[in-house]
Amino acid sequence: MTALTNQPQKPEATAGLPMRPSLPWGTWGVRTVALTYLTVLLIIPILVILQDGLREGLGGLWHQVTLPIAWHALKLTLWTSALMTLVNTIMGGLTAYVLVRYSFPWKMLLNSLVDLPLAIPTLVTGLMMVVLLGPQEAVGSWLKENLGLSIIFAPPGIILALLFITFPFVVRAVQPVLLNLERAQEDAAATLGAGGWTIFRRITLPPLVLPLASGALLSFARAIGEFGAIVIVAGNIPLYSQTAAVYVLGEVESENRLGASAVSIVMIAIALSLVLFVDWLQSRSRRSG
Repeated sequence: MTALTNQPQKPEATAGLPMRPSLPWGTWGVRTVALTYLTVLLIIPILVILQDGLREGLGGLWHQVTLPIAWHALKLTLWTSALMTLVNTIMGGLTAYVLVRYSFPWKMLLNSLVDLPLAIPTLVTGLMMVVLLGPQEAVGSWLKENLGLSIIFAPPGIILALLFITFPFVVRAVQPVLLNLERAQEDAAATLGAGGWTIFRRITLPPLVLPLASGALLSFARAIGEFGAIVIVAGNIPLYSQTAAVYVLGEVESENRLGASAVSIVMIAIALSLVLFVDWLQSRSRRSG
């Protein structure tokens, strides 16, 4: 009996003991799959186009980019995208403000329609513009005859198509920030006698600057590469209404792969720079928020 009672008792299995960490095979597996997918889908195609566009060195790339037709296409793409960005920044911010701060009939429907340009094919956007504003249509012919203004097959048509396609970017960048803004400071300022414009400029607007900038830059980056709507509304007229994306298609069809790759590298460099800057702005916004 004494021998039985003096035997050491086994503690309950692993009770109160720290668990041995398991090998992170799952974590490394997920990382490997994600990074492999990213490499195959994005990095390798970019490296291939870089290799193709630089096969004659920087001098060959520069020569292809500075050809009169290519240079005009790049300049047209940049200034139409910049003008569109300016308009969409103002109107997108205003739309987001109205959707958040005001109640009116059909508000939910209008809020859903904001995302429609992201859902429909851009070729459909171009077709809508041609049907509405084409030179053979009522509105387009009236503008041409009375104001001397050509919309379709001209730069104004490019700007209108880009405005439609990129409209959601600014709205959706600003809307969540407006929803999360507390209105106590605005109410306090109104109680102290501040006017509506003063309240907006000094209290509401400052937190919206970074989201507005992010949405604007994303709109600009998206507009640089737009092809589907532009190829319909612009008419692909060299030295007049031919954008960079449409020029790339023409060079591919002409079997000038070097010229197509060179202009593509410039477009990728601009878009990547803008996206990196947007990421920096968003990270800064999160830190300050």
